Amino acid sequence: MRLCPMRTFFTADSCKESNPSALNPQPWLQIERGKLPKLSSQSSSASIESLVKVAQPPILPFFKPIDYVEVLAQIHEELESCVPQERSNLLLLQYQVFRGLGEVKLMQRSLRAAWQRADTVHEKIIFGAWLKYEKQGEELIAELLRSCGKCAQEFEPIDVASTLSFDVNVSSQERILINGSHISQDVIFTIGNEKITCDRQKISELSEPFHAMLKGHFSESHSESIDLSENNISPSGMRAISYFSVTGSLIEIPPNLLLEILVFANKYCCERLKDACDRRLASLVSSKEDAVELMEYALDENSYVLAATCLQVLLRDLPDCLNDNRVVEIFIHTNKQQLEVMVGPTSFALFCFLSEVSMNLNSSSDTTAHFLERLVDFAENDKQRLLAFHQLGCVRLLRKEYDDARCLFKDAVNAGHVYSVAGLARLDYIKGEKLLSYEKLSAVISSVAPLGWMYQERSLYCDDETRWKDLEKAINLDPTLIYPYMYRAASFIKTHDAQDALAEINRILGFKLSLECLELRFFIYLTLEDYKAALYDVQTILTLCPDYRVFEGRVAASQLCTLVREHVEHWTTADCWARLYDCWSAVDDIGSLSVIYQMLESDAAKGVLYFRQSLLLLRLNCPEAAMRSLQLARQHASTEHERLVYEGWILYDTGYYDEGLRKAEESISMKRSFEAFFLKAYALADSSLDSSCSSTVILLLEDALKCPSDNLRKGQALNNLGSVLVDCGKFDSAANCYINALNIQHTRAHQGLARVHCLKNDKVAAYKEMTELIQKAKNNASAYEKRSEYCDRELAKADLEMVTRLDPLRVYPYRYRAAVLMDNHKEEEAIAELSKAIAFKADLHLLHLRAAFHEHKGDVLGALRDCRAALSVDPNHQEMLELHSRVNTHEP
Repeated sequence: MRLCPMRTFFTADSCKESNPSALNPQPWLQIERGKLPKLSSQSSSASIESLVKVAQPPILPFFKPIDYVEVLAQIHEELESCVPQERSNLLLLQYQVFRGLGEVKLMQRSLRAAWQRADTVHEKIIFGAWLKYEKQGEELIAELLRSCGKCAQEFEPIDVASTLSFDVNVSSQERILINGSHISQDVIFTIGNEKITCDRQKISELSEPFHAMLKGHFSESHSESIDLSENNISPSGMRAISYFSVTGSLIEIPPNLLLEILVFANKYCCERLKDACDRRLASLVSSKEDAVELMEYALDENSYVLAATCLQVLLRDLPDCLNDNRVVEIFIHTNKQQLEVMVGPTSFALFCFLSEVSMNLNSSSDTTAHFLERLVDFAENDKQRLLAFHQLGCVRLLRKEYDDARCLFKDAVNAGHVYSVAGLARLDYIKGEKLLSYEKLSAVISSVAPLGWMYQERSLYCDDETRWKDLEKAINLDPTLIYPYMYRAASFIKTHDAQDALAEINRILGFKLSLECLELRFFIYLTLEDYKAALYDVQTILTLCPDYRVFEGRVAASQLCTLVREHVEHWTTADCWARLYDCWSAVDDIGSLSVIYQMLESDAAKGVLYFRQSLLLLRLNCPEAAMRSLQLARQHASTEHERLVYEGWILYDTGYYDEGLRKAEESISMKRSFEAFFLKAYALADSSLDSSCSSTVILLLEDALKCPSDNLRKGQALNNLGSVLVDCGKFDSAANCYINALNIQHTRAHQGLARVHCLKNDKVAAYKEMTELIQKAKNNASAYEKRSEYCDRELAKADLEMVTRLDPLRVYPYRYRAAVLMDNHKEEEAIAELSKAIAFKADLHLLHLRAAFHEHKGDVLGALRDCRAALSVDPNHQEMLELHSRVNTHEP
C-alpha cells in the first residue's frame, strides 16, 4: 500500500457544481507569494474559513456489507468445501471485505492466500503481481534475502512455460503410423525459386492436415514436389520446420522467423510445432516492449504460454505500464476469446486488480472507467456484480456522469450493497433534493442495524442541530470516521472558538494519525499564531508523506513548512537534541517526529536519525512510512557495520528473524556496537523457540549497554532488559533496570516497574507507578489500560472508560466490560458490548470472546459464525480452531 492516502478521491467539488465563491483564493495566494496572513484579526474571518474548509466525506469505492462478520463467515464456510477453481474468487472477496474495513495487513494476507492456493498459472500471475504492487518500495527486502541465500517467492515471477503443460491428443491413426515400420520417403517443398527437401513421414506426423496431404488421398500424397509458395512461409522457415520434424527442436531461430513458423503451425494445426514456437518466443520476453509487441501474436494465434508470459511482464510493471497507451489498449480492447487465451477464466480478478491500480493513479480517468466497465462485464455472481457496479458508480459520480452513476448505484443496491444508497443520496443532493437524500438514509437506518457511515452521510442533509447529533452517533458507532471530528473542529473555527476546535481535532489525533486531521490542526495553530506547534504538525505531515499538498492540491506542504519556520526561533543542533529528549520522555511521538525531521535538514548523521524516525513511525502504527525511513537509514549509513544493522532491522520488521540475526552477527564481527547487539537480542528472542535463550538475550542487552550510545536508546535497552529479567523471575535486577531507565528520562519504564511491584504483591505501588506515567505521558491511553490491572473493579472500570474515550480502538476495555457483564449473568449486554467494537474493528480476540459467549448461551449458529469470521482474520489461531471444531460438532 502506498504512503499517501487517496485523500482526494472525492472532494466537496466532486459532489456539487463548482462554486467560484466557495474558496477565498487570497490566503493561499499570499502563501504562494511567501507571506503568512495575520489570521487572528477580526478582519480575517473569511480567510480563516477558507483555510479550514472541510470536504464532504468521500463515497468510498469499497465493498462495505452491513454485517461483515456474516460475509466473512460465509466465505470461510465456502472455502472449506469449494472446488479448487473457486478458491481465488472467494479469497478475492475476502480481500475486498478487509479493504472496506481498512485492514491493510489482513488484505495482504488474503492476497497471499490467493497466491499460495492458486489453482491456475493465471491466478498465480495475477495475485503474484498484485502482491508485488502492494509491496512497492519493498524490493530491497528481496535483495537482502538473496544476500542471505534465501528467496522471497512472492517477489519472484513464475516460470510460465514449466507451469503450463503441453497436452496434445494424438489420433489413433497417427499412433499407428508412428509405431509402424514405414520407410521414410522424401518430399520436396518448393517456395519461390528454392527447394527444401523434407522427410515425408516426419512432416506428416506434424498434424492431421499434413498427414492427409502427404499420406492420405490427396494428389500431393503421390507427388515428390509440392509448391508452398502461397502459404506465407519462407524457405528459412520451412527448413526450420523440417529440422523440427526430425529433432523436435527450434534452437537459434530468430524471433521474426519464430513468429512466421507460429502462424504457419497454427494454420496447419501443427500442435507440437506451435507449442515449441510458443515456448521459445515466451523465453525471449524480458521487457515491457517485448510483451507489448508479442501479445498481439499470442492472442491472434491462441498461444497460451506466450500470452501468459507477456501478461506477467506487464502486470509486474504496474503501475508504470499504465502510462503506455499500447498496454491500456491491450487490456481494454481484447475480446472474450482473446482474454481466455491471455488470462484463462480469471478475467474478473484481472480487472479487479487493474481497476484498483488505475483508481490509485487517477480515479476519474478514461482508463479507470474502461477497466471498471470490463469488471462489470466479467462479474459472475451478485457479490462480484455489486462491487463492480458500486465502483463504476463512484467513478461516474466523480466524472459528473450523474445519470450513469445513478443507474449503477441502483444496480449495486439491488444486488445487495446497501452502502451504495449513500451514492444515490449524494446524487439527489446534487439535484437539489436534500430532503430526499435525508429520507433515503433514514429509511436505511430504520431498516437495518445502523452503522456509523449511515449517520455521517445523513448529517450532510440536515440542519445544524440535527447534524451535530448525527455526527455524534456516527463516531459512537464507528470512531474510525474522521469527518465528524473535522467538521466540528471547522465549525468551532467559524465561530472563533479556536481552543474548542483544537480540543476536537486532538480527540482523533490521540488515537489515529490522519494526514487530513494534521493538516486541519496546522491551520488551527495558525489561527492561534502558535507557529511552533504549526511547524511540528507540518513537519510530521512531511515525514509521513513528503509530497503532500494542501489547498486541494495547489500548494506543496513543504512550501508552508519553509514559510512557517520563518516565524519560529532557529534551533541549533543542541536545541534539537534537548527538544527530542523532552518529547521522548513526555511520550510525545508526533513531537519527536517533528524534531527529527528538522534535524535531518542539518548536517547531522542522517542514518541514525532516519533509524530513530522509523522507530517512532512503528510506534504510531505507520509501518509503510517506517519501512521507508529504515531504507533511508540504510542508504545514509556512514559505515558498513551500521548499514548491516539497518538491513537486519529491515529483515526483522518483515518477519525474517533468522536473516536479521545473521546481519547483526555480521555487523558485530566488524565492530561491537550498541545497535548491533540490540538487534541481535531482538532477533534471537523472536527466532528461537528455546526458552533458555533468555539468558543469552540478557547478555546481549548487557553488551549493548556497554557500548557507546545516547540515553534515548540506552533507556529503551534498560527497559527491554528489565522485561526479560522479569520473565526470568529476577525481579530485583529488573527493578534496578527500570529505575536506571527512569533516571535517564525513559518514562515508559514506569510500566515495567509497576509490573515488578505487582508481581511482588504490591498493587498499591504498581498503581502509583502507573499514575506517574499517566501524569507524564502526552499519549496515555495505554497507561490507563495498564493501571486498570492494579486496582479494584470500580476503579478499573473508570480507567477503562477513560481508555475508550482517549482511544476507542483499543479492544481490551470492551473485552473487560463484556466479561464483567457475563460474570453478572447479563449475557445479552455482554454480547452487545463486544458487538459495539466488532462493528468497526475485525479483531480476533473480540470475535473469539463473542463466539465463546454464544456457545455458553447455546447459540450454536452465532458461535459458529464468529468462529468462522475469526479464522478469516487468523486461519492458524489454535484456540480458535479448537473452539470452531467443538462448536462445529453441535451444528444443527
